[in-house]
Amino acid sequence: MQNKQQNRVTTSESFQMQKPANPSDVIDLGELFSVVWKGKWLIILITVIFAAGAVVFALSKPNIYKSLVLLAPVSEDSNKMGALASQFGGLASLAGVNLGSGAASSTDLAIAVLKSRKFLTAFVNRHDLKIPLFAGDKWNASTGDLLLDKEIYDTQSKAWIREVKAGKSAEPSDWEVYELFSELVVISSNKETGMVTLSIEFISPILAKQWVELLILDLNKEMREKDSAEVDRNIKYLKSNLEVTNLADMRTVFYKLIEEQLKTKMLSQVQIEYAFKTIDPAVVAEEKSKPKRALIVVMGTLLGGMLSLAMVLIANAIRSSKK
Repeated sequence: MQNKQQNRVTTSESFQMQKPANPSDVIDLGELFSVVWKGKWLIILITVIFAAGAVVFALSKPNIYKSLVLLAPVSEDSNKMGALASQFGGLASLAGVNLGSGAASSTDLAIAVLKSRKFLTAFVNRHDLKIPLFAGDKWNASTGDLLLDKEIYDTQSKAWIREVKAGKSAEPSDWEVYELFSELVVISSNKETGMVTLSIEFISPILAKQWVELLILDLNKEMREKDSAEVDRNIKYLKSNLEVTNLADMRTVFYKLIEEQLKTKMLSQVQIEYAFKTIDPAVVAEEKSKPKRALIVVMGTLLGGMLSLAMVLIANAIRSSKK
């Protein structure tokens, strides 16, 4: 009997020890629900305002269309003489002639050129893309025309009339051209397969497709002309060394190098897809890629709900602390 009383006392003490020291630390869900219920109209009002604002914002954003193309690097042997590089690479390097250093390096070089400020700026200026880039406002799906913002470019006088800060020109500078156009161009490469994906996002799917195709053409032309100019320098250098060399073995090597350099120059002149081959060509997109209007509305509504709920709880906490 005495043991039972001791067990009851021990159980009572342990129960008391499990009780929180400060009852105010316990969250009263009923009181919390009561506070939220009292401020329900404020919560509903703010949530509706945020939802309406999200709808207006989502509808104000124009549709953006993506046009992409899948590319494969041209094999090194077709334009860089891989076999020759392995056979005469050491002698060629001693002679100061570059025969190429691998397909991966030439692919990386082509991608670097494509991303460069010089290439992108020259591309925009060469094809007169400043007006659609900066003044493009909406795309007319029925006619396929791009509508321009009259507050940026005057089509009648063919003049830029956009408002700019003091000291800046109304016509976009090359720096602005690069900053804007580089955001539209997305380049990704698969290290395992070597495939390269190039895409452009713009309000006009027709222009996006045209620009992707022009980028590939201009890049192949740029790399072709670059290698052709390098070959001309190599041939000139080899011929100058051939004239002053009396060793028969070295003269044979120089003749072989000159012969292969001439083959490379011939290939660079006839091969259109010089750096990249098009595996999957670009098409005119029929569906927009962004904005995700439903997601914008949902996120705006949730933000309004959480913000209004926090306001109600903070206001209640402030009132309680004053009391």
